[in-house]
Amino acid sequence: MRNTAKTNTLERMFPILSVENNCIVSKQADITVCYKVILPEIFTISDKEYETIHSAWHKAIKTLPEFTVIHKQDWFVKESYEADFKDAEQSYLSRSFERHFNERPYLNHSCYLFITKTTKERIKSQSNFSSLTRGELIPKEMRDKDTVQSFLEATTQLEKIVNDSGLISLIKLSEEDLIGSEDKSGLIEQYLTLSPSKRGSLQDIAISADEVRVGDNRISLHTLSSTDDLPSEVSYLSRYEKLSTDKSSMTLSFASPVGLLLNCNHIYNQYLFIEDSDYNLKQFEKSAKNMHSLARYSRANQINKQWIEEYLNEAHSKGLTSIKAHFNVMAWSDNHSELKQLKNDCGSAIASMDCVPRHNTVDAPALYWAGMPGNSADFPSEESFYTFIEPALCFFTGETNYQNSLSPFGIKMADRLTGKPIHLDISDLPMKKGIITNRNKFILGPSGSGKSFFTNHMVRQYYEQNAHVLLVDTGNSYQGLCELIKAKTKGTDGLYFTYTEENPIAFNPFYTDDGVFDIEKRESIKTLILTLWKRDDQPPSRAEEVALSNAVSGYIQKLQNSDIKPSFNTFYEYIKTDYKAELEDKQVREKDFDLANFLNVLEPYYKGGEYDYLLNSESELDLLNKRFIVFEIDAIKDHKILFPIVTIIIMEVFINKMRRLKGQRKLILIEEAWKAIAKEGMASYIKYLFKTVRKFFGEAIIVTQEVDDIIQSPIVKESIINNSDCKILLDQRKYMNKFDDIQAMLGLTDKEKAQILSINLNNNPNRLYKEVWIGLGGTHSGVYATEVSYSEYLAYTTEETEKLQVMNLANELDGNVEMAIKRLVQEKQEEYNQ
Repeated sequence: MRNTAKTNTLERMFPILSVENNCIVSKQADITVCYKVILPEIFTISDKEYETIHSAWHKAIKTLPEFTVIHKQDWFVKESYEADFKDAEQSYLSRSFERHFNERPYLNHSCYLFITKTTKERIKSQSNFSSLTRGELIPKEMRDKDTVQSFLEATTQLEKIVNDSGLISLIKLSEEDLIGSEDKSGLIEQYLTLSPSKRGSLQDIAISADEVRVGDNRISLHTLSSTDDLPSEVSYLSRYEKLSTDKSSMTLSFASPVGLLLNCNHIYNQYLFIEDSDYNLKQFEKSAKNMHSLARYSRANQINKQWIEEYLNEAHSKGLTSIKAHFNVMAWSDNHSELKQLKNDCGSAIASMDCVPRHNTVDAPALYWAGMPGNSADFPSEESFYTFIEPALCFFTGETNYQNSLSPFGIKMADRLTGKPIHLDISDLPMKKGIITNRNKFILGPSGSGKSFFTNHMVRQYYEQNAHVLLVDTGNSYQGLCELIKAKTKGTDGLYFTYTEENPIAFNPFYTDDGVFDIEKRESIKTLILTLWKRDDQPPSRAEEVALSNAVSGYIQKLQNSDIKPSFNTFYEYIKTDYKAELEDKQVREKDFDLANFLNVLEPYYKGGEYDYLLNSESELDLLNKRFIVFEIDAIKDHKILFPIVTIIIMEVFINKMRRLKGQRKLILIEEAWKAIAKEGMASYIKYLFKTVRKFFGEAIIVTQEVDDIIQSPIVKESIINNSDCKILLDQRKYMNKFDDIQAMLGLTDKEKAQILSINLNNNPNRLYKEVWIGLGGTHSGVYATEVSYSEYLAYTTEETEKLQVMNLANELDGNVEMAIKRLVQEKQEEYNQ
């Protein structure tokens, strides 16, 4: 019995014949080469770079032969962040971070380029000749080999030109990418199911005068298919007002409103049709003559003649190629009531480009069908308009969303546009790529800008990735995190050194776990003794240096050959007895080494002296293998005796780690304390640190909040800034009038200035976060959000009342800070649910 049903099978109507040699071949013998396009991240491109991208596309497309269709297809699909709970060793704070962001919606972007070689007849065909309207599709024979070979060579040339721009990458799609495999859907299947992120089941495709429906998804289509709908002027970029200021301008591509800024499921199709330009221009000449002869009958003819002549003048005077173009936004939803909102949102986005939005229903089926990868030659020509390559390229999207670093190491930040977590490597991968030559970091942010929050977040993640972290602080910024680590490791890590009258800061620089006193350890002990003995303006004589060196060596030898307890007390007693006898045997003269004076000056640090606690700590701690150490020196930073000694011990601890811990990552972060260190004749340590640490898989980080500190301190200017390839700045709006000085001092480009001044300008009120700018090597930079869970907030907070609340509750729970944070989080959750 004959089939009288009004439905057709997809197999019967399907326009694609096969995929051969990674090219799509249609039943009409059109050949399509397919690429995945990697665009730069949004908000990271300068005006000049947008110009470079536009120029690269222009040069590349000019290499293609006549009767070629360029179809750029951008997918924007709503997805939800899938938290990683599989890692059994994940810390409580990392798990809290993942839980906080779990199912966070964001817009995922994928971009593809399809270049199709067709024929003169096919490129001019209208919607009534579409494969969608024809009962049978009989495969045509392939065109001659020379044409095909010439076309493929042209696409290879296009690929090289675009990739050489350094801003865009084209990656050729494989057969599996296009048609899929057993466990993965291909691009063609994804288009026919509108399911790019997961394997979709094939569903009915309903096409009628009222709607185009794919399964449950109804499609809303807006087109730019006439010059009447376009603005009088177009550009390859546009100013993004929400992130611009009077002194800076943040730019995006001209088509960005229909790209990432349009927050709904949609595909943005961009078509360029390369025809016979000379033939087209001749036809326009004829049309202009006809219009001129008919001008007396209608004023519209006279106006049209002027427009045509202007087009011809532009083409001939500048040698431009006449092409056709078309752009459309195809949005979809499975919710009928949401479709009206989609229609309004798409129309508003197009209108914001100064274009007239046209909601197309007449040709929607033909346009959907032509949008299938490899079927752009089926495009209805009546939906395109004449233009030139350069203005048409202004409608190409130029940016993508934030991308994860392809590196196992990194920190978790958030995308400033959608709030999706981003894995960001600002140390290893940039070093490997040659973007930076050292891992050092310079952090600048005024009070209240979220500086301590960011540094807490960063060092916590470094620590969890097995780095050795040493922090020098002047404001208890890391106390919460340190106490959490201490409780978690049962006191074996998370050491917090601070000075109070009841519990003054105390060390034992003479103690080592393994009894090894290498040259670095010996030198640090000598430097320490010299600091106790001599003032800055009293350099030791050569004889005194030798005597001190012999004293330290003799004491170490005695430690190794006896069971005396290493401390300053036993060192003092060794000098007073054994070393004194040795000097007498050698008949060392008093003028060469005044032993009595030496003992007298060091007496305050010996038992019974004013500072006897300082170098005789009872706790035998070797800090070499402790991975999280905080020195809080606010109480002693102005103390002339204690501060220089503590500083030397801190530096000795890190330099010891730096040289002895082979292959282990280590970092030292110095907060505002660097100002005091630089003042007290310790500048040489800072210089040495910043120049040397990169050779030992380490990084030095300086944090400051005052602009004047940078400008006035030669130490910062010469040593720190010049040797910090990673610069991190927080909200600088209060310094906007001084920012030219900062820009000059840090060597920032105008693009980087615009990014920095855009910080926190357009924050989402539904999310609690502050933004931070990270610049690498002067070439790569971006603004990211420091957004954390409430658990992390309680661990990082520097707010006195909140910190006391956590610590007091922890004391009630036998010092268990993690349990205290969990309790407070639970209480907040219960309040929220009431």
